Amino acid sequence: HPLLSAVALPPLIFLLLYRVPFDTPRAWRRERNSVHATNLGLATAYAGIGALVGFEQMLLVQLPILIVASIVGVWIFSVQHQFENAIWRRKTQWSHEDAALRGSSYLRLPRVLQWFTGNIGFHHIHHLNPRVPNYRLEACYRAIPALQDAHTLSVWGGIKALSFRLWDERRERMVTFRMANGIET
Repeated sequence: HPLLSAVALPPLIFLLLYRVPFDTPRAWRRERNSVHATNLGLATAYAGIGALVGFEQMLLVQLPILIVASIVGVWIFSVQHQFENAIWRRKTQWSHEDAALRGSSYLRLPRVLQWFTGNIGFHHIHHLNPRVPNYRLEACYRAIPALQDAHTLSVWGGIKALSFRLWDERRERMVTFRMANGIET
C-alpha cells in the first residue's frame, strides 16, 4: 500500500535497517566497519546532545526531523524511477543509456531544495555517469541538449507520481492500481 511504502517504511529503514549491516558480505570489512563507525558516531552525538539539553527534548526535536527527512528522501528517489512515462526493460532489451535517460527523471526542485539535496533532481545524469560530482550536474544538464530531453517532474508532478506503482508491459508505462484494475485509463 502506498501509505505503508511511502510513510511507514522509510523511517524504519533509515532508523533501524540501515544501522545493521546484515546484508553486507562478511568479506566487506571496510563497509561493515563504516556502518559500525557511523553508529558509534551517532550514539556519541546523541548521548552528548541528550546530556546537554535532556534526552526527552532531544528526541522531541530529532525524531520528527529524522522521520520527515526519511520520508522525503525516499519520495525523492522513488518518483525519479516511478513516474507514468518511465521505461522499464527486460534484460535482453535493456541499455544503460535508455535506463538512465528514460528510466529516471529530472526532478525540477526549487533552488533551495536543489541545494539541500545536492542536485539529486538531476538523477538521470547521475545514472548516466555516477562519477559526475553533484556540484557539476546542473552544468552538465545545461551544456548537453540530450540531457534536457529527460522526463521532467515538478514537485507537484512528483507528488502525483506516487500513485504510479505498477509496470504495465502491454502499455509500456507505469500505471496506478486503479488503472490496472480497469477503473481508470
